[in-house]
Amino acid sequence: MSGTLRMRVFLVVLLIGAAAYMLRDTISYYSMNDAQKEALIESGEMEKMRRNIIHQGLDLQGGMHVVLEVDLEELIKTRVSDGDDLINDLITSSLKQAEEEESGFFSTFKANVAATNIRLARYFPVYEKGPNGDVLDALESDAKDAVDRAEEIIRNRVDQFGVSEPTIQRQGDWRIIVELAGISNQAQARELIQATALLEFILVQEDAQLLNEVIRNIDKAWAADMGEDTTTVKPDATAADTSSEDLAPSLADVLAGDDGDSLSITGTGDISRPFSSLINIGSNTIWVPEENVRSIKYKLDKPNIAASIPADSRLAWGVSTRDITGDGRLHRALYLLKATAELNGDVVTDARESLGGFSGAEFVVHLNMNDEGSREWTKITAGNVGKRIAIVMDGNVHMAGVIRDRIADGRTQIEGMNDLQDAKKLAVVLRAGALPAPMIIEEERTIGASLGADSVASSMKATLIGFVLVIIFMVVYYRGAGLVADFALFLNLTFTLAVLSTLNATLTLPGIAGLILTVGMAVDANVLIFERIREELRNAKTVKKSIDDGFNRALTTIVDANLTTILAAGVLWQFGSGTIKGFATTLFWGILTSMITAIFITRTVFMVLTERKTMTKLSI
Repeated sequence: MSGTLRMRVFLVVLLIGAAAYMLRDTISYYSMNDAQKEALIESGEMEKMRRNIIHQGLDLQGGMHVVLEVDLEELIKTRVSDGDDLINDLITSSLKQAEEEESGFFSTFKANVAATNIRLARYFPVYEKGPNGDVLDALESDAKDAVDRAEEIIRNRVDQFGVSEPTIQRQGDWRIIVELAGISNQAQARELIQATALLEFILVQEDAQLLNEVIRNIDKAWAADMGEDTTTVKPDATAADTSSEDLAPSLADVLAGDDGDSLSITGTGDISRPFSSLINIGSNTIWVPEENVRSIKYKLDKPNIAASIPADSRLAWGVSTRDITGDGRLHRALYLLKATAELNGDVVTDARESLGGFSGAEFVVHLNMNDEGSREWTKITAGNVGKRIAIVMDGNVHMAGVIRDRIADGRTQIEGMNDLQDAKKLAVVLRAGALPAPMIIEEERTIGASLGADSVASSMKATLIGFVLVIIFMVVYYRGAGLVADFALFLNLTFTLAVLSTLNATLTLPGIAGLILTVGMAVDANVLIFERIREELRNAKTVKKSIDDGFNRALTTIVDANLTTILAAGVLWQFGSGTIKGFATTLFWGILTSMITAIFITRTVFMVLTERKTMTKLSI
């Protein structure tokens, strides 16, 4: 065997081995029963496995599809001050006209306002006096901001469903599509999606002794839940607090981002300390490696373990992750907060991101409160200087900042953001608590688990039937060469699924359709090659020469045909919605791998067959 052929065979074996390795978690996951999955969740391994598998989409495993739309009429009418029938009728008729003509509301409203010759500043004094164009721009900006806030609220809540791969995406300017695959309680999901956002300002428990006591209690309760003897848990099992004034970044007037904590231990899963051995401690904050978050959440939700938290405290997870140890491992903060909030978000009147701070070049958020909130905020800040206060929405901590000084007017500048996007996200969270976006359910579809199972069975049956028919056709029509093509076809599907697994993709019915189309395209490439080889054999060329010329002459046609399909799939992926993207993803990678199998692997097999002896006849 020549060196070139040996290298080709090595690459083929390497590709097959890599595909098997990438598919191992997917095969293992879907081969497990519920008890095995439960054990993996408790051990913390499930989260790692789920990052490397192909997930089933909404149409395959059942779930909920909701389309939410901002209630423009309600939103705009709430901005009207001293309204009358003229402005109310104008808003209602503009909405109706925009729906009938399928045009934009604000362009229609603008035209109708111009026709009536009214001054919008009279009805919308909140935007100050100005021409109608400025008021309309401010109204449109408010409406878009309402959708941003609603989207942020929903993203913060999907974790409560236990959905591993939720789909949350914008549709047009005023709609949000939410797909929750695999949920069993649609009523609870619907209620949670539509509920008003709960924004709270809660003080962090700064007592290191209390935090250590809570950790020890969780260790004992967790060990008891595992059936272990808890007598080996020692008071000093957790690390000492290592907070430092120099380590925490600060805010200009009141708050400081508190994510720069020093750390003391890295856990390894000690049975006598099942909780504390999985976490890090720093600056009175628990830091949990991202791979341990799911298992710890699962345990902390158990009633016997939750009961170990003192009545005057509660644990809350941070929303962001950071590499705080410098070794590339992401950690999520777990805060011990006071049980009751110092202030609720309904006192917030505005929050805007900008550049500012002491240096004038930092990303900050400017927060304003109403009179009631300002009075309470003055008391809170005056009595807790030097302590941290967490900004919590729907139970998740978005920032835990240090109170630096007493604030008397409710105007607060928050620093510590890494970039403008972080500042904008925090501002959206704060505004969401001040004015929940009025959203209505425009469309709702529920797919039952049994229907999803039927979809899986039907789609798999169709795929297998198509695959088997193609295999039979290739063997009957092309004989021995057909067997080589069938081997390449099997590898094509394997490679495609391996790539999807690595991408942590979600497979849907359109995605399966893309796989079936890939099979057809892959066979088409082999047909072109085999017909070329037949043509060369009819010209009385040797078998080896016919194979070489057949591949060489078919190459250009195959590449052209497949590249145009790949480009089309790329366009569909870029501009299509969720289901279209699923089809485009499988088609793109399927066609790409089919070129590898048809051009490279099939030819390698023929090269091996013709390497050692001179063939006088080819079964084709």
